[in-house]
This record gives sequence, C-alpha cells and structure tokens, in this order.
Amino acid sequence: MQFQNHLSFARELDQQDPLGKYRDEFHFPKVNNRPVIYFTGNSLGLQPKRSQVFIDEIMTDWKDLAVEGHFYADKPWWDYHERLAKPLAGVVGAKPEEITVMNTLTINLHLMMVSFYRPDTKRYKILVEEKAFPSDQYMINSQVKFHGFDPTSAVIELKKRKGEHYWRTEDILAKIEEAGEELALVLIGGVNYYNGQVFDMEKITSVAQAKGAIVGWDLAHAVGNVFLDLHRWGVDFAAWCSYKYMNSGPGNASGVFVHERHLGKTDIPRFEGWWGTKKENRFLMKPEFEPMDTADAWQISNAPILSLAPYLASLELFEEVGMEALIEKRKLITAYLEYILEEVSREVKGNFEIITPADRGCQLSVLLHGEGRSLFEYLMKEGVIVDWREPNVIRLAPAPFYCSFEDMYRFGQILKNGIIS
Repeated sequence: MQFQNHLSFARELDQQDPLGKYRDEFHFPKVNNRPVIYFTGNSLGLQPKRSQVFIDEIMTDWKDLAVEGHFYADKPWWDYHERLAKPLAGVVGAKPEEITVMNTLTINLHLMMVSFYRPDTKRYKILVEEKAFPSDQYMINSQVKFHGFDPTSAVIELKKRKGEHYWRTEDILAKIEEAGEELALVLIGGVNYYNGQVFDMEKITSVAQAKGAIVGWDLAHAVGNVFLDLHRWGVDFAAWCSYKYMNSGPGNASGVFVHERHLGKTDIPRFEGWWGTKKENRFLMKPEFEPMDTADAWQISNAPILSLAPYLASLELFEEVGMEALIEKRKLITAYLEYILEEVSREVKGNFEIITPADRGCQLSVLLHGEGRSLFEYLMKEGVIVDWREPNVIRLAPAPFYCSFEDMYRFGQILKNGIIS
C-alpha cells in the first residue's frame, strides 16, 4: 500500500477498518477536553466499557448471595477461573487444559521455576536476554542464589552485537550451542519490552530442547499482540500479565501455560495449595494432594474473582475479533506509524531513529538523537500518551483494538510541531 501523510488518507483507512467500531468499546482519558492519542497499551491497556458490567455482576452476587455465590452465582466463583482457559488458549495457541490464570506475573514465573529449574552440579545455567525487564532479572538471580549458585557464572546474558539495537537469532542459537550440557533453562521475554523485538520462539525452543534444556517464555509483551502457537512449538511453560494488550486492569491476574506433557504428574516438584487438588475432592479436605490433570494443578489459592471479571470481559472481545484480525490491523497501523515517523523526520530533518527491527509486534521504539525528555513532556501535554525510557527512548504502541489511523496522522503533526518549537 502507498501511504500518504494526509488527514483524508488516514480517515479513509479508518473507514475501511473492520475493527474500527471496537474503538467505541473503550474508555479514553481526556487532555485539553479531547480524547488522548494512546500509545501505552504495552504498559497498561485502556479499560473496556464492558468491564464494569462483569465487575457489577460479581458485586451483585456478593450482595445477594454472599458465600453462596461460590456455587449459585450465574458464574459460580469456585470455578470462575476455568472460564478464561478456552479464550486464552485461542490467543496463545494452546489447549484449554494447558492454561490457568492465577496470581501475578513474577509470582507465576517463580512458581514455574520451582517446577522447571532443577539444577545440578553439571546442568545449572540459565540463558536470558541482556537487560531483561528488571523484575525478570531479580527473579532469575534470586532463584539461582536460592539453589546455591552464583548468578555471575550461572546466568548467561545474550548480548547484542556492538552498535546494534537488536538480537540476532543466529547469535542466540550459537550461545545455546556454546552452553551445551550446562544449560538447564532458557527464559527470555518473547517480545523485548525495550526495543519491541519479537524473538524466534519456535526456533529457539527447538534448539534449546535438543540440548536437553527446559524452555520458558515471559510473554508479558507478546500475549494479545503477536502470533503464538505454544502447544505446537513445544514450549515447556510460559507466563504473562494481563494488563497490557489484554486490557484487564492495573496489576491484574497472570496467565500461565504448561505443556500437556507435564500435566497429570504427581512427582513433579511444585508448590501446592488446595485449589490445585482435584476439583471433585476440593471440599473433602483430604490430607493428600491429588493434582488436577490440567495446568490448574499449579493453582494454590482460590481465585481473585474481582480481578478475573475484567479479564473475562476483555477476553470476550478477543473471542469476537480473533487474533488473526488483530494481527492484520496491527501490521498495517504499525507500518503507517513508521511511515509517519519517517515523513516527520524528513520534513523537519529530525534526528531520531527507530530501533525496533522488522521482527516486531505492536511497538516502535524511537531513539531521540539530540532530543531529550522535553519532547516527551511536550507530547504528554498535547494529549499524546507515550512511554519514556532512559536514556532517550520513546516507546509507541498503536494497539489495534482502539488506536485509529487518524491518531497516527495527528501524532505526526504534533510531533513535528514539538520538534520545530
């Protein structure tokens, strides 16, 4: 498609957009009495309007039924979390029994490492990307130290080539080969939070497992954003938050994938609680733990229903639209945003650089050469909600559910005025 930097062209794209109507499904903050241009769905998604309906339903059941809501609510609370498994399976490419929802992301990664990071004196190393999201770094280092190893020798950091802003798949595979039989676990963010790069999860998983390693993925920036096929790829485990592209609300519950080959086992190491025991025996209060035959075996406590309600509301939208349609629009709107950035740079001789590679999801990270935080602050005052990362990167995420092509055009005009002024 031949893009044009004109308002009429952007509006024509919006008129042709089959997902355009879903913009009205979300609440937009306002700046200067105008809905914002929202580029931070990679940090916190906008609130779906139907979320309130799902939360109100829980509050009404609590008011009218109290404890009996566990069994007699329209959506009984004791198995409420099970309703999220099927739609999430469609988003991540899994079987419903491989999915559970519980806790928050870093807690779930810790729980997964209890089961899947079992180091010994020979095989103990973990492969991670350089400068992973800090929470992942803290989590991995603490797990390594818990097992009595030194992170400086047990954690292998994948580094970029000098002068480059992205990782090369061949370098990752070479590092796996180099680690060989010492490699116990590969745990990487499927989409890097800083530069927006999508890793070749299928290839990395296959090569690492062939070396005898377990492979897990932190999919915080991937779920609801890029194509995933976790079951077919043979991924051992994955976890993700739900408040970014999944639009479930701040700090909300985390999803977990455990491949079916690990399910139904009684001898797998696991921190256990009563919500993971067989459903039919849960209220018999038996002293023996009998794990569910699904990923729910990793459940520990009863589910936070008020947190799951907006997640279920958002998943209803995902089921209506489907990942194929979301990805199709994501590719087009991100390409249009890239075009707009290049046009602005050409018109004002702006000195900024897109550091996100072609293997990307719904994010462009822009390195501002010669521009500082003042440009970020200008954009925010003008109602363009973007994300600033030190030392001088602005992250832009045009989420396909609620961002419009007109937003991209308007952003370009505001950006140009900010650089000129």
